[in-house]
Amino acid sequence: MIKTILVTGANGQLGNEIRVLAAHFPTLKILFASRNELDITDFDSVKKFLLDNEPKVLINCAAYTAVDKAEAEPDLAKLINTTATGYLADACKLAAIPFIHISTDFVYDGNKTLPHVENENANPIGVYAKTKWDGEQLALQKHTKTIVVRTSWVYSSFGNNFVKTMLRLAREKPELKVVNDQTGSPTYARDLADALLKITLLCETMKPWGVYNFSNDGTITWFEFAKQILMTREIPTPVYPITTEQFPTPARRPAYSVMSKEKMAKTFGITPKPWKLSLEECLKLIP
Repeated sequence: MIKTILVTGANGQLGNEIRVLAAHFPTLKILFASRNELDITDFDSVKKFLLDNEPKVLINCAAYTAVDKAEAEPDLAKLINTTATGYLADACKLAAIPFIHISTDFVYDGNKTLPHVENENANPIGVYAKTKWDGEQLALQKHTKTIVVRTSWVYSSFGNNFVKTMLRLAREKPELKVVNDQTGSPTYARDLADALLKITLLCETMKPWGVYNFSNDGTITWFEFAKQILMTREIPTPVYPITTEQFPTPARRPAYSVMSKEKMAKTFGITPKPWKLSLEECLKLIP
C-alpha cells in the first residue's frame, strides 16, 4: 500500500537528500513543498494544502537556520521556527496525521561534558536556539502525534554548509583557522533523511511520539572536522586551532552539543554511521 507523505522545506539540504532517497522507499509517495508551493506562515494555506493533498505524514524540514543573522531578525526567525511550526502541528492535528519536526542541538546550552539526553532541561542560548525550542515545544503541546528529531552540524552536497565552506576557503586562502573549543557531532543530511523516512514507515504502528536525538556517531571539534575534510580530499592548506574568543560571532554556540542517540536506536533500531565514513561518502559527491 502506497503512503503519501508531505515534506516541507523541500529545497534545503535535508529536503534535497529526501528527494535522492525517494526511489529507495517505493511504498512512499512523497510530495515536496518549497516556500513557492506552500507558505507555512499562513495557517489557512497549510490547512488547504493538507486537505487537497491528503498526506498521511508531514515531515517539516523548513527552518530559519541563519544562526547569527537571527540575532538581527528575531521576528522573522520566530515566524518561521515557532509560529509556522505551531501552524503545521495544528493542521496535522486537524488532519489526524503524524507530524515529524526537525529541531537542533542548539536547544542544549552546551554546559555538560556528557552526551545530552532528550528529557534533560534545555536552556537555549540566542534567538535561533530559543525560536527552535519554542517551536518544538509548541508542536508537542498542540498535537500528541508529534515526533521531534534534534540534529547537529548538518552538511550535504546540497546547499551551503561547513564542509563546502572549508573546501572553498582552502582553495582561496593560504591557511585556515577554525575553533577547537566547540565539541559536537556532524550529521550527513542523507543519513538523517534515511532515518526520517524509516521513522515515517514505522510511526503509525509504533506510536513513538516525543523527542529524539540524531547525528552521526563520534565526537569532534570544528577544528578536527575541518582537518579531516581537507585530509580526505588531500588538500594541503594548513589548518590551525583557535578559541571561540578569537572568533567572535553575534550568536553564542554551545561549547558541547554531543547528543546521546540511544533512544533513537532503542525505539526505531536506527544506529547512525561513524561521522568519518559519512563524510567520505558526501565528499565524493562534491566537485
